[in-house]
Amino acid sequence: MVVRGAPAIGISAAYGMVLAAKAAVDAGHSSACSKTMLVAVNAASELLAASRPTAVNLFWAIRRMNRVLEQLLPTLGEGSVQAAETFIKGFSAEAVAIHDEDLQNNLLMARHGAELISALAKDGQAQPIVTHCNTGSLATGGHGTALGVIRSLHEQQLVDLVYVDETRPWMQGARLTSWELQREGIPCALIVDSAAASMMARSPRQGWVIVGADRVAANGDVVNKIGTYGLAVQARYHGWKFMVVAPTSTFDPAVATGAEIEIEERPGSEIVQIGDSRFAAEGVRSINPVFDVTPAALIDYLVSERGVINRPRRDSIAELKLGVD
Repeated sequence: MVVRGAPAIGISAAYGMVLAAKAAVDAGHSSACSKTMLVAVNAASELLAASRPTAVNLFWAIRRMNRVLEQLLPTLGEGSVQAAETFIKGFSAEAVAIHDEDLQNNLLMARHGAELISALAKDGQAQPIVTHCNTGSLATGGHGTALGVIRSLHEQQLVDLVYVDETRPWMQGARLTSWELQREGIPCALIVDSAAASMMARSPRQGWVIVGADRVAANGDVVNKIGTYGLAVQARYHGWKFMVVAPTSTFDPAVATGAEIEIEERPGSEIVQIGDSRFAAEGVRSINPVFDVTPAALIDYLVSERGVINRPRRDSIAELKLGVD
């Protein structure tokens, strides 16, 4: 949890594999043969892959780095200082490319999402917004997914107020999202997770729930931070629009539905205590899933760098031609 946010996890994995390659070179006194390099990087990628089972960007980035690894290994031969330097340069360039591409994709998604909301806004009215977890520059390559859309809306003076879910139990909304919004002067108010439905009911006009994603299944089901599913149900009941913003690196066409995705569970201690202070009854059982599955039927718009999908379905997602690698 030092690094969190699906895009940031993928980017960090790519850089982690580069660090493993550099360590192999350093251990070999500035050179490393192809066999030594393969063993070192494979060990690192296996360790990274085991760290988080749900966020698909992690596995996407590892596969992409492994493809480049296969291409570059023959250049190492038996190992020389010059060959090792060339290898590291090429391997590092791919990690930097993953990072840079995510930032550019963030900017595209922000534009697509903001243009849609702007077009649907009645008489240019500023919109009330609910968001969950943290989806800004701290969770991505530098601009944000859902928070990137909110930033672009703010630039157009289309944000009335952003209701920020605290996002139990790690409080990403309270600690991170509220900080990012305040830093940019975007009007926001922190609420407890269970207050979102009440805010929607009390709002003088219907607005938007805008969230990110950790994985999107082939049928459009979305896995995201626990609490997202509840927001989607509440949005549908209150007539608010529900938007998911995620780069195509978060889409997993190999998984048919959200039911097939492993949901990470974390220690129960996270929900029975804050810091070192326990507040729950001793011995009480706790269940702490980190994510939930929002059915595609509850999603009004799915935004990626390639555009906007209205009411995502298997066929509309297939049109993105993501492929299975």
